[in-house]
Amino acid sequence: MNEIRFYRASEKPYGAFSNLYRRDIEFEGETFATSEHAYQAGKPRKAAVRKWLMEAPSPALLAMAAHGLYYWDVAPGWSTKKFDRMRSVLRAKFTQHTDLRELLLATGDARLVESATVDNEVNRLWGEVNGIGRNMLGALLMEIRAELRGDDAETAAYLLAAE
Repeated sequence: MNEIRFYRASEKPYGAFSNLYRRDIEFEGETFATSEHAYQAGKPRKAAVRKWLMEAPSPALLAMAAHGLYYWDVAPGWSTKKFDRMRSVLRAKFTQHTDLRELLLATGDARLVESATVDNEVNRLWGEVNGIGRNMLGALLMEIRAELRGDDAETAAYLLAAE
């Protein structure tokens, strides 16, 4: 099985798979600058912390700040909800933008891997570092790709009708 590795949003063409890739998405009735913004908007417990995160000067700083939140600033149950939220955010991103959907579908059956260089817990959860990690972002992208491809025809029809 071939692999497609991505990490930086600026990499062509697969940087678009990064959550830091700048493309507006509509999610939960709001417009977000990136999928990272939409994802992280669900993490804070308090509106003031959410506002502070959303005002970060870049998606990378938003991610860094959100990963550094204290336990008491994080919404209850975040650890059990975060993967479902990311799945929903990615579904929105790849159904709202035809070019991104086509790019994802064009990857065929390739294994998609967020391939980070800095070894830390977050990078090993969402991607891999030196081949080690859970690669949850890659797994969720492959799941969305399967839905869009029609491997789950009912879900794919629903997603395309919702555009």
